[in-house]
Amino acid sequence: MAMMELAPGLFYFPEFHDRAEQEALVADLREVVRAAPLFTPRMPRTGKPFSARMTNCGDLGWVSDARGGYRYQPTHPETGAPWPAMPALALRAWNEAGAYPLPPEACLVNYYAADAKMGLHQDRDEKDLLAPVVSISLGASCLFRFGGVERGGRTRSIKLHSGDVLIIGGPSRLCFHGVDRILPGGSTLIEGGARLNLTMRRVSPR
Repeated sequence: MAMMELAPGLFYFPEFHDRAEQEALVADLREVVRAAPLFTPRMPRTGKPFSARMTNCGDLGWVSDARGGYRYQPTHPETGAPWPAMPALALRAWNEAGAYPLPPEACLVNYYAADAKMGLHQDRDEKDLLAPVVSISLGASCLFRFGGVERGGRTRSIKLHSGDVLIIGGPSRLCFHGVDRILPGGSTLIEGGARLNLTMRRVSPR
């Protein structure tokens, strides 16, 4: 299993999932979206919509809106239904690449259309910051940017492709990171040149 350490605790696994596994994951995610439709999260206070739509699977889901801010909750914000189960294939990345002894409780599914992006941010709404964030890329490639744990520091970029896995943990667990842009023409996995990104998190303390 090929691996590159981009920064202390930030590990990149290119082509972790082969094409057959990617297709199986996308099929699983279509079932997730049928049960928990994509929605548009909004920024706290301002209510400004994110450019990426999202949903969740697992015991908890991450949501954001103007009234309640960033948070995890056990139900879909629009349907009120519990989140569907996490695909078993996604857990392979958590167990083999993330290598954390406790299972993830939330899996965010971000849907990036060709013009979507995600600004630099930290994943810090979890109570267990010893657990890594395990990210799986599917579909179109993207330009992923990451920096240190202080806003405004030096950043670097790397292209993430379909099937790649990224582990954000250790000293980089609170690093600032984001998606500058989607790169067209990199994959035929998802129609319309879109990208799906799964991020698995452990929310509760050890």
